[in-house]
This record gives sequence, structure tokens and C-alpha cells, in this order.
Amino acid sequence: MSKVVKIKTGSKFEEIGSYSRVVCVDDWIFVSNTAGRHPLTNRIPEDVIEQTQQVFANIEAALAAADASLADVVASRVFIQNPNDTHAVMVKVGEKFRGIDPASTVICPPLGSTVYKVEIEVTAYRGVSRADVERRTVTL
Repeated sequence: MSKVVKIKTGSKFEEIGSYSRVVCVDDWIFVSNTAGRHPLTNRIPEDVIEQTQQVFANIEAALAAADASLADVVASRVFIQNPNDTHAVMVKVGEKFRGIDPASTVICPPLGSTVYKVEIEVTAYRGVSRADVERRTVTL
């Protein structure tokens, strides 16, 4: 039988939408789409890069609550409100994921509010950061 752990942060959005910030099923960790709202001040930076940095801080805290880290991430989905911000956001994403290299999807849909410029969702597998990794490059 699988072990399931659901982690909430106390966010009013989790209550309204009836969701968990993190759901762990055995060693699989699913982190909900995460915005750049500071958890203590509720402030959302105006700058897209500052928002991206806060998104990662929020995700890293969520992963830590599940005994994992960014190095355990195997897939990411990056949602960018304005297509013109894609390059700048992906440079920051690249800095955070350098050497981790998860599978990634990047899309530019409308987000839940215009104050959100970037949101990121990740899937992790606890302990993958300690796994032997074989890297391959292929031509598609």
C-alpha cells in the first residue's frame, strides 16, 4: 500500500481551491503550480525576475517540507504570462536547474491574475539527487 502525505502551507488559496501545496506518493513529490507571493508578507514583486526568484524560494521550501530538494526535480512546467518575458525567466530557470536538467515544458497562457508574471510547477522523486545519472545527447 502506498504512503500518501499531503502538505498545506495555510494559504487561503489552498483552502479556497481545496488543494495541497505538495502531495507525496511514496517517493514521488508533486508541487502545485507556485506563484511568486512571499509567504509571510504576501507581497508579489513587480519585477518578473524577482517573482521568479520568489517562486523558486517557495518551491524549495515546499520540497524541503517533503524531505527533498531542487536536485530531486525530474520535471518542471513553467508558465509565463507575457511571452516577451520568456528569455529572461528561462535564464533564471536555467541558473536554478543547471546540472539538474529536468524535463521541462514552457508555455505562455493567461494566469489567474495579471499580477502573476510567472508560475512554476514541479515533479520530484525523493533521492534522485543521489542517483547515478547517464547523460546522452542525440540528434532529433
